[in-house]
Amino acid sequence: MVSGAAVAVVDLRVSYGEVTAVDGLTMTAPLGKITAIVGRNGGGKTTTVEVCEGIRRPDFGSVRVLGLDPAQQQAELRPRVGVMLQDGGIPTMARPGEYLSTLAKFYAHPRSPAELLGWLDLEQAAKRPFRRLSGGEQQRVKLAAALIGRPELVFLDEPSTGLDPSARRGMWELLAALRRDGVSVVLTTHQMGEAETLSDHIVVVESGRALAAGSLDELVGGSEDVLSFNGPMHLDLANLAGVLRPTAVVSEPSPGRYRVTGEVTPQTIATVTAWCAQHGVTPRDLHVGRRSLEDLFIDLADSEDASS
Repeated sequence: MVSGAAVAVVDLRVSYGEVTAVDGLTMTAPLGKITAIVGRNGGGKTTTVEVCEGIRRPDFGSVRVLGLDPAQQQAELRPRVGVMLQDGGIPTMARPGEYLSTLAKFYAHPRSPAELLGWLDLEQAAKRPFRRLSGGEQQRVKLAAALIGRPELVFLDEPSTGLDPSARRGMWELLAALRRDGVSVVLTTHQMGEAETLSDHIVVVESGRALAAGSLDELVGGSEDVLSFNGPMHLDLANLAGVLRPTAVVSEPSPGRYRVTGEVTPQTIATVTAWCAQHGVTPRDLHVGRRSLEDLFIDLADSEDASS
């Protein structure tokens, strides 16, 4: 086990028939921290976490979770790890209150089901069948089930799916409280803002490989200034670049999303907005700051596509 790592994965490979889902992925998740595995849907995030949970066996590679092999040492790991699956896992007719009470009996020192229901604002849903709950309520019940045994490590696969903004904020506060208690958290998400807000450590995954890893500051903190804005797709970027300083680089990383990198000064902002006005473009969501995690991911993914 890597010193100080809750999870250590080395050269993991998993295939489904002729489809390679994970292709030599190496990563670690530090103890007592929140680690986000970020990337597009289909990039290998869920498969990687399923191997760490012991749900799926790898074709090749080494995986250690709390120092143990999840494929061979499930009995030792199960009481120490909580799992929130992306899909399934809870009987559709189960009532949350009864279900959590039943789960609690399998652990030596479980959390109080009533405490969890209150913590996750589920008191009104406690007696309703799981299938009759809203998507957000179902997500919160699955999170409660993952936490009932007071785990040392929690795996959460796309935990904010279906949550409204208020519920998502509540979940973030809960995860921050777990971290303060020393619990290690590994979550998957394709929402870069969620990873930026929550995570101590971020692993960027694309095409089954880890392209970059580190804290947010390590990944983007030293980046040059960026001016970004939204507008109509496929603007004349060569023309815009022509009126800016030679050091400026103009790009359209995704359709209708524009980015100007380099030294962003008040003159740069004035030039861009004037150019937009001359071309009948309203620059929506104009923002100046460091490169975001989304910017980094798009750059890495483009580089990966170009090398494939």
